[in-house]
Amino acid sequence: MNIVKTLHDTLGGPESIWLLITSLGRDEVFIIVIALYAWLVNPRGARALGVAFATSYLANTGLKFALDLPRPFHLDPSVAGRAAQATAGGPGLPSGHAQMTATLWLGMAATLQRRGVWALAIALVVLVSLSRLVLGVHFPSDVVVGLLLGAAFAWVATRDVPRLTWVGAFTFALALLPSLAALAVGLSILGAFLMSRFEYAAPRGAASRLLVGLGGLLLVFAVYFGFRVVPEELRHSGAGTAIRHFLTVLTATELVPLVFRRWMPTRA
Repeated sequence: MNIVKTLHDTLGGPESIWLLITSLGRDEVFIIVIALYAWLVNPRGARALGVAFATSYLANTGLKFALDLPRPFHLDPSVAGRAAQATAGGPGLPSGHAQMTATLWLGMAATLQRRGVWALAIALVVLVSLSRLVLGVHFPSDVVVGLLLGAAFAWVATRDVPRLTWVGAFTFALALLPSLAALAVGLSILGAFLMSRFEYAAPRGAASRLLVGLGGLLLVFAVYFGFRVVPEELRHSGAGTAIRHFLTVLTATELVPLVFRRWMPTRA
């Protein structure tokens, strides 16, 4: 707690900057990054990254509910403002922001093996992880465990091992029974990535890449945010969240390549 208070008092202001940094660990950011990576950078490796990401999500949520450990502001509300607390869902350990950011960015860096990507990935992972401490929503142990798990699943992203990840996913899913909505989200994302074919090639040329990137994101977010018209009771149920995330992933992996097939030809 002393470390959290020190960081909060020393680096905590202005809070809006740290809230902006921590927002890089939001679902919407992950959707954008994974989609653009799959369409424009590495279609062949997108399934492994998506499977690793979904399994990491299941592991994180499973451990949270199994351990059920408090966050700093549960013990001392003064260390985190209302806006910061709003970014914290569920128990504390492990940090979901740290783990999922590490899984995604380190997974891409390990797959692509480019110095620039490594530098960007490490910088983003460090900043997002630090933001969780400064905002007072996680203990250092939460962040460290999240980073270690994220690094492990980033390694999984470099391997095409769907059978192994299926076994791991269902093992961790057993701990998710107290949260059926979280279970539904993780398994729906995992299933959608395993079903997707990724048989297209990335578009060539700046104009084609811009068209696919912007047009594809419009389609994906039309599905993702379109679920706001669904009755709230269904939207927040386990079935509603499962359908929403399943269709969002399939839109990115199947519908976008179909709509833009002129610029995303089938691989030989």
